Amino acid sequence: MIHYQLRCSQDHGFDGWFKDSAAFDKLASAGLVDCPVCGDTRARRDLMAPAIAKPRAEAVPVVPSEPQQLPQDKAATAGPMPAQLMALLQRMRAEVEKNCDHVGRDFAEEARKMHRGESEHRGIYGDATPEEAEALADEGIEIGSIPWVPRADG
Repeated sequence: MIHYQLRCSQDHGFDGWFKDSAAFDKLASAGLVDCPVCGDTRARRDLMAPAIAKPRAEAVPVVPSEPQQLPQDKAATAGPMPAQLMALLQRMRAEVEKNCDHVGRDFAEEARKMHRGESEHRGIYGDATPEEAEALADEGIEIGSIPWVPRADG
């Protein structure tokens, strides 16, 4: 997957994840990339700092299986999630599920195997506790986390 900084015609900056450059071009030309601020579908790639390549094993997404709950002290001030943000996260979930292997609670161990070259390098997602995520980071295994919202079709 590729990460782009994007900008709409109203000059709002936002980011997006795509399978590849061609996927972005196809979605953008079809008007399917929309600004989470104003809903504008005239999105373009914004100027970005160059990415420095890392071993592929380090580009492993962590995705919790269940929706994340805000801590009680933040839940009252957070308010409802904007519909455009929910739609964006639902599309992101669909792309992750389509292009990555679900490894469930074995996420940390599978990420380690990939990092050590004991397992095929590929996109994976699954469950990791905060302690497991911290341990992976301490071992030099870079991971990420995205909010795991309910599916758009479910």
